[in-house]
Amino acid sequence: MTPESLRKGANLPVPVPAVRAVLDWSPGPGVPDVDASALLLTAEGRVRSDGDLVFYNQPVHGSEAVRHVGKQAGPAQATDALDVDLARVEPAVERIVLCASADGGTFGQVPGLRLRLLDARNGAEIARFDMRAETETAFVGGELYRRGGVWKFRAVGQGYASGLAGLATDFGITVDAPPPPVPAPQPVAPPPPPPPPFPGTVPPPAPFPAAAAPPPPPVTRLTKGEEHLPPDMRKRLSLRKEQVAVSLRKHGAADVVARVILVLDASGSMSGLYARGVVAGVVERMAAVAAQMDDDGEMQAWTFASYPARLPDLRLAELPEWLRLHVRVGELSLFGRPKKPRHGMRPGQVDMRLVGIQNEEQKVIAEVRAYVRANPAPVPTLVLFFSDGGVYRNAQIEQQLREAVEEPLFWQFVGLGRASFGVLERFDTLPGRRVDNVGFFAVDDIATVPDAELYDRILSEFPSWLTAARRAGILR
Repeated sequence: MTPESLRKGANLPVPVPAVRAVLDWSPGPGVPDVDASALLLTAEGRVRSDGDLVFYNQPVHGSEAVRHVGKQAGPAQATDALDVDLARVEPAVERIVLCASADGGTFGQVPGLRLRLLDARNGAEIARFDMRAETETAFVGGELYRRGGVWKFRAVGQGYASGLAGLATDFGITVDAPPPPVPAPQPVAPPPPPPPPFPGTVPPPAPFPAAAAPPPPPVTRLTKGEEHLPPDMRKRLSLRKEQVAVSLRKHGAADVVARVILVLDASGSMSGLYARGVVAGVVERMAAVAAQMDDDGEMQAWTFASYPARLPDLRLAELPEWLRLHVRVGELSLFGRPKKPRHGMRPGQVDMRLVGIQNEEQKVIAEVRAYVRANPAPVPTLVLFFSDGGVYRNAQIEQQLREAVEEPLFWQFVGLGRASFGVLERFDTLPGRRVDNVGFFAVDDIATVPDAELYDRILSEFPSWLTAARRAGILR
């Protein structure tokens, strides 16, 4: 078995029935201690009870499918590990999230942090994921998840500023608040020692570490026009805005305001995703991001294939009609780019014959950059860029994104499917940039990804870019 080094967002099938997930880091003076834990989640992305958390104070799940193995420490490397018997995982459990928490500091102070997945039978390495962090005190390193009856592993690399207690609370764990302070007691005689336990009894596990009282419910912004949406769409939007707010709060960016731009791949290979309504679903979900983050609730939008094309701004009140008129795939023109628009086009519609069918990401990136320069805003810009891959203009794309490092916009690329995403997959590790202005992850089937997970992954790197861009003077 050849081990595979994964980038953030990458996934692979798990070819063995049981695995060991090992957290590695380099110990030393001032380095916080690191603890591994696991959360067993249903299809809704929630635990069923507090028993679905496995950690040092509750080391074995009731099903015995997940066990906390414990730590090993050496002068150059420390580890903490979890064993997962995939064959024993209950049918109701769809995902096992592999977490870490830092005790006495942040993960930015932990050098050499990585997650390795091993064959539990013989210790052979299946995959490894090198992780980077800054101010986070809890981390989701990866996850084991079912897809079509097959277990897979995904490298996640998502940090939380609220510690393990905050992370666990977001997934449905009940965390006890600390008791109120009481006056110091007067000295008294020590109590007699407790009687020895009855033979054969096992002491109960220690309670989950106390944490601060849970944060107040997320504050969602009311956006002009949402009251005109159909009732079912309005309800979905409200729930999704709350989830966006939760995701931002996790990463210390609860009050962030940003201009949101949407970019949709309309190349020929995307036709199936458009026909099945997947792209329309993506647009509706991203409208919630703009509704919660954008100062005016509107979202600028582009489509692209061989050429880019600006779409009408997406306003919430017009969302159903916008989806019907503008979420369309490229069309083949046998005689070059037509000079006259197609008959019957509605006002504002793009003649998709002008867009073509090939992948030319660098052209739309350049056009979005030009728009941002020509229309400066007092807030940063978040570009949500969806594509099914087939990237081949790697040098040109890299040049555009390197030049964009000094501009007040962050590029979040989302890969749809398993095609080649070229330089986009490598951007996190490309040197020579003052700040990392690109995020990337890929999903097999975005329609099956719960809103909570999707927003967490889309928004996980944006707050850290905001901090780095302000330090570099790119943002005020």
